[in-house]
Amino acid sequence: MSGSSVLVVGLLALSGFLIGGVVSFWSRNRVAAVILGVLAALALGGAVLRLLPA
Repeated sequence: MSGSSVLVVGLLALSGFLIGGVVSFWSRNRVAAVILGVLAALALGGAVLRLLPA
């Protein structure tokens, strides 16, 4: 695996964990859930941009 592939897999895993945090925090603390959602979107966007050819 190249370094780029490892980065993409890591970003996808990070976004998955952050999305799980959004689901668990949504009913208790909406501000934390929104912050986690923004971070998940950034990680997912970074992974998608690494997958696209330059």
